[in-house]
Amino acid sequence: MPSPNQQIRPLTAQVNARGNLEIGGCDATDLVAAYGTPLYVLDEVTLRTACREYVETLKRVYPGEALAIYASKAWNMLALCALVHQEGLGIDVVSAGELVTALQAGVPADRVYLHGNNKSVEELTLALETGVTLVADNWWELHTLTELGVSLGTKPRILLRLTPGIECHTHEYIQTGHLDSKFGFDPTNLGDLFTFLEGNETLQAVGIHAHIGSQIFELQPHQDLARLLVEIYAKGLHFGLPFQELNVGGGLGISYTESDDPPAISTWVETVAAGVARACEALNLSYPKLICEPGRSIVGPAGVTLYRMGSQKVVPEVRSYVTIDGGMSDNPRPITYGARYTALVANKPEAAPTETVTVAGKHCESGDILLKDIQLPPTEAGDILAVFATGAYNYAMASNYNRLPRPAAVLVHDREATLVLKRETVMDLLRQDHLPERLT
Repeated sequence: MPSPNQQIRPLTAQVNARGNLEIGGCDATDLVAAYGTPLYVLDEVTLRTACREYVETLKRVYPGEALAIYASKAWNMLALCALVHQEGLGIDVVSAGELVTALQAGVPADRVYLHGNNKSVEELTLALETGVTLVADNWWELHTLTELGVSLGTKPRILLRLTPGIECHTHEYIQTGHLDSKFGFDPTNLGDLFTFLEGNETLQAVGIHAHIGSQIFELQPHQDLARLLVEIYAKGLHFGLPFQELNVGGGLGISYTESDDPPAISTWVETVAAGVARACEALNLSYPKLICEPGRSIVGPAGVTLYRMGSQKVVPEVRSYVTIDGGMSDNPRPITYGARYTALVANKPEAAPTETVTVAGKHCESGDILLKDIQLPPTEAGDILAVFATGAYNYAMASNYNRLPRPAAVLVHDREATLVLKRETVMDLLRQDHLPERLT
């Protein structure tokens, strides 16, 4: 059976006896009636299956200790952090907000890793006070952590983020491993870096980290990364640093359209684990604790966004537009990256797709186009559009553009839907506003 990341629809998606799209045993039209639109729907079976494939494959193929940690920037909320923790994953966070959410969800601090290229002093202090591991990104951070460690009487536990100079075929905005990147230490200055840490009695440098990008289908860059990181790990040991962990990041892609062909989760893990193990054996090193950071490949395929369709416009011999009651505020990826998706009409999923249409959002932007020139059956106002593979970076990057409240989210499983994010209201948006008396 294909991995969840290789399938466009959630594992439980099917057409039910009523002729409607069903996810997790829940009829999409019933979900819309109960929770409104736009609505994020997360399939629990797909989420747990992806988590288990990472955990079980690591356990099966890597000869040393290993840990998968969920890159929660893909979608950080209490329910998701709690669910992946139940499945044995740690959590990767990049802000105080994500950090507090993970801890509030019950994730132990020793399984939380804080990333970021410009962590504030307040975020660094919070990390030290809660006992999470920090992924140090630059010299300013090392010096600041040293000062904070002394003042707080603690020894910060850190990994060193390196820029490995490995490029992969993905959108330039989500490449992170090439040398011209805002992230990480330059590997050409390892001597200075390791010498500084060798003489530092406050910082505990327990390992290294690198991440080469996102939505990657190639395996070779990850093999190259594994070999390079082990070589750098060995140099750190030679300097007497207490390295124990090697974090290879994440980046495995998913299927958004039929043309996408990512490797299976298990194949990706096997490639990375074998690369690290071979490099260690070649250098006669003990196996480090291997850490990987999947995000999109866990939550992306589990997500579906439901919209209510509205007006239509036909431009003769040019294009036919159909509209939805959401758009770039709940899914900014198309206007940001040119991302492509697959969709169907949830209340007539088996109807023949006889029309070529462009799905436009409701925002005051000409570029607010969710799906361009896709095949759908004839539609009318009130139909329900289901867009697949929207679990990653949709809610996480959502905005209140045009003062639209962000959607609700439900977790579906075994014919039951559980609200995991309440729908924002207009009053929620106004709550932070302040109207000076001189303007009244």
